[in-house]
Amino acid sequence: MGMRIGVLGAGRIGAFHARTLAANPLVERLVIADEDRERARRAAAELGAELAVSPAAVFEDGVDAVVVAASTPAHAPLIHLAADARLPVFCEKPIALDLDTTDDVLEHVARARILLQIGFQRRFDPGYLAAREAVRAGSLGELYLVRIAGHDPEPPPEAYVATSGGIWRDLLIHDFDIVPWVVDREVVEVYADGTAHSDLFDRYADVDAAAAVLRFRDGLLGIVSGSRHDPRGYDIRLEVFGARDSIAVGLDARTPLRSVEPGVAAPVDPGYRDFMDRFGPAYRTELQAFLEAVRDGLPSPVGGAEARRALSLALTAERSRAQRRPVAVWEVG
Repeated sequence: MGMRIGVLGAGRIGAFHARTLAANPLVERLVIADEDRERARRAAAELGAELAVSPAAVFEDGVDAVVVAASTPAHAPLIHLAADARLPVFCEKPIALDLDTTDDVLEHVARARILLQIGFQRRFDPGYLAAREAVRAGSLGELYLVRIAGHDPEPPPEAYVATSGGIWRDLLIHDFDIVPWVVDREVVEVYADGTAHSDLFDRYADVDAAAAVLRFRDGLLGIVSGSRHDPRGYDIRLEVFGARDSIAVGLDARTPLRSVEPGVAAPVDPGYRDFMDRFGPAYRTELQAFLEAVRDGLPSPVGGAEARRALSLALTAERSRAQRRPVAVWEVG
């Protein structure tokens, strides 16, 4: 018998997750809720799912697990409800925008002994998995440098900027998760800076172009950079340089970048449109892993500790930019 899954949030990513779950043979029934009831009604009608009167009501509908894809401020309260109901929960990043709220959630989850999986989908992408395996196998030799870039195709709307937590906690939180995971090392210091190219980001003390140098415990250096606008498309790339080999993730026929070297043709395929276009299979794989963990009683493949670590690095980058100095991760907590 399949599972009954609650989907909390029916926006762009919530609707995408709902369609993925509806097509999964492990799922028998979906219950969908959103604070915007009309949006939830449309998603439920499309998929033949049940409609709950509110996200909180889903916990009283006899579901086996919940998927939280609501706006960021709702994540922590909904995880608390899941812990109260002793239900496994998958939650999009981040748990919260501050460490105190995050720690309260993690303590509650630990007391309730529930499964919590965080939506860091890049860990389920074949390229990042291959890069991690190459590092762990030692095929790159001694690591010299790791470099990662993330570019959005268009700046987000003002309403999103106002509540996103800023470029470090929103756009680059995935980078702060995936880089230590790939190179299997702990970041101990961050030196970051950024600039705003429009008044939109200035109004919220945010930036739309940012860069940070990461120092790992063994001395390895990493470079993280991000931009809120790339006219060629959604560009997410990782490069790892070692004594025996250099590798890249996200370098393919749709990478939204063109060479100006003589004789090198411009890409003929369109650049990636957005994160769902680039990471669609990874999103499906991470939900498959969640469902299997719920069914089989397995540990979370990406738990709360990983979410806390990425948030700590984002907050360290924020402090570094504000104070214009390198900041040790321990200073932030």
